This record gives sequence, C-alpha cells and structure tokens, in this order.
Amino acid sequence: MPMPLSIAVSILVSYLLGAIPTGYIAGRMVKNIDIREHGSKNMGATNVFRTLGMWPGIVVLLIDILKGVLPVVVFANIFDLHQPLVLVAIGVTAVVGHNWTVFLGFKGGKGVATTLGVLIGLAIEIPGIRPVLALTVAIWFVVFLLFGYVSLASIAAGVVLPVLMVYFNAPFVIKIMSILLCVFIVLRHRANITRLGSGQENRIKLPWFK
Repeated sequence: MPMPLSIAVSILVSYLLGAIPTGYIAGRMVKNIDIREHGSKNMGATNVFRTLGMWPGIVVLLIDILKGVLPVVVFANIFDLHQPLVLVAIGVTAVVGHNWTVFLGFKGGKGVATTLGVLIGLAIEIPGIRPVLALTVAIWFVVFLLFGYVSLASIAAGVVLPVLMVYFNAPFVIKIMSILLCVFIVLRHRANITRLGSGQENRIKLPWFK
C-alpha cells in the first residue's frame, strides 16, 4: 500500500478506535443506563468506577488506554510508519476520537486514559521519551495521593508533560504534540477546575484523609 494511503487509513481507523465510547457501552451493558446522566455525567473510567463499580471501571480504563496504544504501535509496524510526525498524527487522532466521538454526536470523554495510551505507544517506538512517560505517571500518582482529586492529578500531569518533553529533548513534533494534548486535557477539565476552585469537586476518600 502506498505510504500516503497507509497514513490516511491509519489516521481514519485510529479516530474510529478512539471514538469507541467504552464508558457509555459499559453503562448500557452493566446497568442499562446512560452513564452521561449519572455521577459526574462523564464517560471516563472515574465516573464508571463511581457509578458501576470497580471492575467495570478497570475494564473501561484499560480499554481506553489501549485505544491510544494500539493505533500507534500496530500501524507503525504493519505499515512501517515509524516517522515521529506520522506517529503523532495517529496518536492525536485517537485522542480526538475519544474526546469527540462520532458515535455520540461528537461529545466524548476527557481523554486522559487515551492520552496515556498514546504516550505508552510512543515510548515503545521512541525510547528517548520513556523517562517522560514514567515521570508523568509518577506526578499523576503523587498529586492524587496528596490531594485525592483525580481531576487535579490529570491536570497536573497534563501541564507538566510539555515541560518534561522539552527537558528530555524529545523530537520537535513530539513537543508540539505534548502541548496540544496538554491543551486538550485542561480544556476538557474546565468544569472540574471551576469545582476545584469552589471546593465542590468530588474527592476520593483515601484512608489518610479525615
């Protein structure tokens, strides 16, 4: 298959994979509900955990991560598309599919898990950004364990991502991608930022919080 066609097919399929509304499907399968009408009204794994339980939440989280990993890794190897620009296009398209899914009127999740999946896929293909992946995940956990807010941890990880890409001298196009993904995460968490500021954000009750 000619390279331009391979790239076009990869980007299209990447969007469609990313657009699979896993949280919505889980809500219908487990309790026959529209997850968008319950809890935080978001389709992400956090709301699935709260609304449907631990195991549905874990399954949705893993699938949402795989929606980012698989397009980057699979298409890179099937079509020999290892150029950073192409990998970025495939990965960003998967996140766009998750955030603005064609299957639900272009309304979707917040893209954090799928962004993580894209970073994992890119780290497999580009070893130099593996420290960025490790530190970004570590920062997410540190913020979450300190404050108990999934949204705050996700925003912090998203904001630090471009900084780490610059520090570890990632390829230029990867740096641009990290800025774009950071913007996606912050914009998709606008309501959470408002609730955090007003003290109304849902907090996970970790054992060390009173």
